[in-house]
Amino acid sequence: MSDIHILELLSSKICHDLISPIGAVNNGVELLEEMGADSGDEVASLIAFSAQQASGKLQAFRMAYGAGGADASIKPEDIYNTFETLISGDGKIKQDWDPHAPIGPEMLPTGFSKIVMACMLLAIDCLPKGGTITVTAGESNQTVVKASGEDASFRENILTALSLDIAPEKLEPKIIHPYITGLMAKSYGFEISTQEDNGNFIILTLTSPL
Repeated sequence: MSDIHILELLSSKICHDLISPIGAVNNGVELLEEMGADSGDEVASLIAFSAQQASGKLQAFRMAYGAGGADASIKPEDIYNTFETLISGDGKIKQDWDPHAPIGPEMLPTGFSKIVMACMLLAIDCLPKGGTITVTAGESNQTVVKASGEDASFRENILTALSLDIAPEKLEPKIIHPYITGLMAKSYGFEISTQEDNGNFIILTLTSPL
């Protein structure tokens, strides 16, 4: 039953994150149907903005959780562009790194893009007031995901979930993503270490399998 519980929690998280933008699109369409040409540009802008948000989340979730995200041929530019689509809506989160520069091992292993995207999604949760996320090469076969911003920190039980040091039946929706990230990293042979600095930044260091 633990596998089913994990699947249910992940499905709940994905649905929860998509309900708001998709609901906004639906509301906008209803306004268009009721008011027609009198609805104005604001409704059209609402629909476009919400559709972009939903699309960005779907693309990021597909890379992080879907089977296709494990493809070793996915380039860092694809990670960058997918993440940019996700964060471009509200402007609270920015990324500042060069997807054409080395960000880890020369030959990217299977699952690399999936785990990096999952770490970047986790980094968003560590920036309650917004901030900047970077992805750079560390030592040898390491990749460093850094989130900098005011009050940057790992929320309660995130590190416990990421390290898989929690029984599946005790998982909650708010920590299912770090748990899944830790689970995927273990499955693909990666290790994730963490660091934080007094509300200024957090770091996730991803060590790729040799």
